[in-house]
Amino acid sequence: MTHRRRARMPNTPLTTITLVPRLTRPHRSRPVSDNLPTLQSFQQHIRDRYFATDSARGTPATFMWFVEEVGELATALNTAGDKRDPANIEEEFADVLAWLCTLANINDVDLAAAVQRKYLKGKGPSGTK
Repeated sequence: MTHRRRARMPNTPLTTITLVPRLTRPHRSRPVSDNLPTLQSFQQHIRDRYFATDSARGTPATFMWFVEEVGELATALNTAGDKRDPANIEEEFADVLAWLCTLANINDVDLAAAVQRKYLKGKGPSGTK
């Protein structure tokens, strides 16, 4: 069940916030280390491990791999009932992030810096997400 409430955020007009219900079961299938990677360290890991192959493949072909992974994530998220596999959904999210890092690497984009500039500096972008 989703709850809605009206709230005033600092320096913004009255807005409606949709609250997502808490999960009633653990959302991780296995323990996760307290030492989680940063976006920057993960992007560097992907660069260190795959850059030669990724750059040789080029942006158009790499983008097609990325889109394929987004499609696999969409399929996993769209699976209902008993066939829904939380471990597979988690893996597909990780794959999408890895391929996004790959695209950023071969196009000389620092994702952490881009996120900082667009979403975390000042008031962030206008509009809705």
